[in-house]
Amino acid sequence: MQRLTLELIMRIGARGSPLSLAQTGQLRALLAASMGIEDDQIEARLPIIAITTTGDRIQDRPLSEAGGKGLFTKELDDALLDGRIDCAIHSLKDVPTQVPEGIVLLPGPKREDRRDALVTLTGSRLEDLKQGAVIGSASLRRAAQLLHARPDLTIVSLRGNVGTRLDKLKSGHCDATLLAAAGLNRLGYDQTPHILLDPHIMPPAIGQGALAITARTGDITTAAAFAQIADPITAVEVAAERAFLTALDGSCRTAIGALAQVDHHGQLSFVGEALSEDGKCRWRSDGSIKQANVEQAEDLGRELGLKVKAMAGYGFAGAMS
Repeated sequence: MQRLTLELIMRIGARGSPLSLAQTGQLRALLAASMGIEDDQIEARLPIIAITTTGDRIQDRPLSEAGGKGLFTKELDDALLDGRIDCAIHSLKDVPTQVPEGIVLLPGPKREDRRDALVTLTGSRLEDLKQGAVIGSASLRRAAQLLHARPDLTIVSLRGNVGTRLDKLKSGHCDATLLAAAGLNRLGYDQTPHILLDPHIMPPAIGQGALAITARTGDITTAAAFAQIADPITAVEVAAERAFLTALDGSCRTAIGALAQVDHHGQLSFVGEALSEDGKCRWRSDGSIKQANVEQAEDLGRELGLKVKAMAGYGFAGAMS
């Protein structure tokens, strides 16, 4: 694709958290390179506008009790719609399956590591943690998956940014925590003692490791700029996962995980699950497609999501309400 040659100034919105600013800065560097913007012009041409969201302000309770995923996107959506920014960068797992009218979700760059990392002071494996070990997590999915694997564990709420959670681990607040490997990598914490969990056994959050770009509907210039760094494989994978989530009417109040992977032959493989909050019940479905495109991926994710919903029946709705 031909580079954009316009003297474009694009205001990039992001949450004010360290991880959001780090991943937005990394994406901005990719965008600048694709547009031929020199290093000394990046700040002027592609300024990052930090916006504090409701989700960042709420630290005293789980987000599932405060309103769910939209808490991390609403203020950025408002800034887009009233023209204060031209695009916003999110972790895709924080973006609701339905974006507001007037906003479009653009294809993102290549996905980072999608796995969860079990972080301890010594790099212990999950099976090696002591009986009744205390795990800090604010994620219903992670809590349910941990309890499914180890019913003896004690799960305590752990909110805050990655650095705060690691500090709480070091201070003895808990014996371990689960964090996204992508976040550790993007923040330079990849040397922190951790074990990467098998995503087939414990599927990650929908879209974990992927970045989302939102823009105003009809903004052709912004869409064209980001199209230059979009990754088609990531687009197929996240299409399947988000369709699975939509079929299950999922949100931050539901324990849902999915893993969509396109191999080097172009085959899309998918496994998705839903769990009761206590981890005692787990419903799974899987499938694959050769040479899948985005539309086919969405069809597969939707089909498998409906299968899980049918298997769980009232048990799913009751356990997740």
